[in-house]
Amino acid sequence: MTRFLTLLAALLMGGQVLAAEVGDDGLHKAAWMRDTFKDLSEDLEEANAEGKRLMVIIEQRGCIYCKKMHEEIFVIPEVEHFIEENFFVVQINMFGDVEVTDFDDTAMPEKDMVKRWGALFTPNIYFFPEEVSDDAMASQVAVANMPGAFGPGTTMSMLRWVVEKRYEGEESFQKYHARRLEEEG
Repeated sequence: MTRFLTLLAALLMGGQVLAAEVGDDGLHKAAWMRDTFKDLSEDLEEANAEGKRLMVIIEQRGCIYCKKMHEEIFVIPEVEHFIEENFFVVQINMFGDVEVTDFDDTAMPEKDMVKRWGALFTPNIYFFPEEVSDDAMASQVAVANMPGAFGPGTTMSMLRWVVEKRYEGEESFQKYHARRLEEEG
């Protein structure tokens, strides 16, 4: 709630919060998104070289929940900075034709890869470990999946949970998020 009030205060005081521009494909284009060949093994290698985690975000033209994330959540300075500092973000168009190469070397248009992964909602964010075998399918090796739009607190908890590798321990995301909410009061 505190983050929401901070954003609201900035808007009311004349501060300008800039959402990502919308590209020709109808998708938001945030400055922290990477323009790659969409070869996930190469993207993972590059993310690791930068000391970042690979994050793939599936979006579609006209998605009201994608718009909400880009105009209300990703623009919060704390969220935006955390993403820029910790994640290598690749965008996939749910109905796009650009070729995507999965970790197992399967290559197909975005729209077919999204079906292969079973992604039904947008935005749909996959987070990956630093190491993935060369016979793996992305949706099966993701350490976390965030389907849909979430508020600032839940989004930040998910980003931190992934960066802190809490998925390797016994604290589920739900318990982690509840603990963080309680600690922040």
